[in-house]
Amino acid sequence: MTENPVWSLMVLPRDSSCSVIVLLCCAACVLGGCGMRKRPNIPWATAVQVKPVAQPHTVETSSVSEDELPELLFELPPFPGHLITVRSAPPRPRTSAPPSVAVGTDSEKLEAPTIVPQQTPQESAVAQQQTNQSLSVAEKNLDSARGKNLNATQSDLVSKIRGFMKDAREAAQITDWSRARSLAKKAQVLSEELVRSL
Repeated sequence: MTENPVWSLMVLPRDSSCSVIVLLCCAACVLGGCGMRKRPNIPWATAVQVKPVAQPHTVETSSVSEDELPELLFELPPFPGHLITVRSAPPRPRTSAPPSVAVGTDSEKLEAPTIVPQQTPQESAVAQQQTNQSLSVAEKNLDSARGKNLNATQSDLVSKIRGFMKDAREAAQITDWSRARSLAKKAQVLSEELVRSL
């Protein structure tokens, strides 16, 4: 008998394609074996209480003897104990010793030396004149504020003006006219600001 070439071409591919599909399904089942296993039935609430069981290991003699392995010891360097201090209370603040009381009169007490810049007599005269002018303007402005109700800022200005005037007069007594002029000018500027705020 002769074979029909058309029929043989149709039958073979259909059989081979089915066999390829079956083969792939079997391979997928074998390789993906996790899906085929039955999972343990442990509720999550008790999963925390489950402890793993350690398998007993059989002691096998190894071909390497223990003498050939180096002995490794963990050694720490000596710890310096003097570096650690434990305090039960906070440290006390350091205070300087109280000044010693000198027995004697005011003339015997030593005053701190003051350094006064050297000025020519003309520069000193100009500085003295400017100091006196600034002090008189500041006094006049303070007199205009006297008797009025002052707020906190204005009262603070008055105390600063008086402090600068006092310091300027002290500098004038020791003939430090450049410092006296500077302090008197500050008092004048603040007194003018006080008058503007009234």
